Amino acid sequence: MELRLRQTLDALLDGVVVVDEWGVVRQLNDAACRFLETSADALVGRPIEDLHGADHPLVRLARAALDTAGGSVESDIAIERRLEDDLVVDVSASPIFDDLGNVDGALLSLRDRTLRIAIEADAAERERLDWSGRIALGIAHEVKNPLGGIRGAGELLASRASDERTRRTAELIVRETDRIANLVEDFMALARDEALHPVEVNLHQVLDEVLELLSHDELAESATIERLYDPSIPPLPGDRERLAQVFHNLARNAFEAMGVEGGRLEVSTRMALSSRLADSDGAPVPTIAIRFRDSGPGIPDDAMDKVATPFFTTRKQGTGLGLPLADLWVTRHGGRLRVESPPGEGAKVTVFLPLRSIT
Repeated sequence: MELRLRQTLDALLDGVVVVDEWGVVRQLNDAACRFLETSADALVGRPIEDLHGADHPLVRLARAALDTAGGSVESDIAIERRLEDDLVVDVSASPIFDDLGNVDGALLSLRDRTLRIAIEADAAERERLDWSGRIALGIAHEVKNPLGGIRGAGELLASRASDERTRRTAELIVRETDRIANLVEDFMALARDEALHPVEVNLHQVLDEVLELLSHDELAESATIERLYDPSIPPLPGDRERLAQVFHNLARNAFEAMGVEGGRLEVSTRMALSSRLADSDGAPVPTIAIRFRDSGPGIPDDAMDKVATPFFTTRKQGTGLGLPLADLWVTRHGGRLRVESPPGEGAKVTVFLPLRSIT
């Protein structure tokens, strides 16, 4: 009977921890071991405080359940995983009563809601991108229409210039007009509902081509690039050109953040075990994480919520479109982009992409 109970608990997707009336762990299933990054052998027979200390929310919930005369208590707990993915778990604790109605222990139930949070965040992100797109389209049309005339006038002035100074001034007008036109094109990409053209993409090949191209940029000359690729990652369906644009923008942002004095850019790929994406039915799908980690000054705390906003930038020469465009194309691929900046560790930007198409 005890073996069958153990097999039943291990078959559950939710984590289960059972403690006795003194708060000593008597049972925990495989799911609870995964969530808490421990083993049954390490915890069974030991006080619940041995898990994460007396101040941990899960421990406090267990003690509250043991002290209550009925009902249950609930909380949300964010647990840091070794792979640097955030795991959010709903935890409820309910007292267990004996035949006389006395509290004889407590049962803790742990439910992973990380995926649900990610789906809600993706929906909010798509709504934000749609809002940004409508603004972008209106501004772009108003700006782009007169640019052709300005450029043509500059070319005409350059061809008829009678002195060197006038010619250089006219050429400056043409160059700056082209720069504005390119900027408007990038901005309009936020508004267009462009279809992707997915093919089988070798991520490592695309990353290498982007990094090789950027290595000739003066900003990258003093930087060290470290590639930490997982060779087991297979090709995935995606728009090769758009993914290359994403990686180019993220890598260039890193080089610009480190400046001409150089630094270290780490580009890594791996399978994401807990930060998984979902298909249209909400079912989890295999997910690949591509991370760009630089040794620059990092992102100020007051800027973290704005970094994906068009035209917001913390650099004098930045346009503020590199990250929003990367965010756009990652989202169009059914993926997710996460920006982090731990104090003293530079910036980390992670692209999560599904290993198969999400429709």
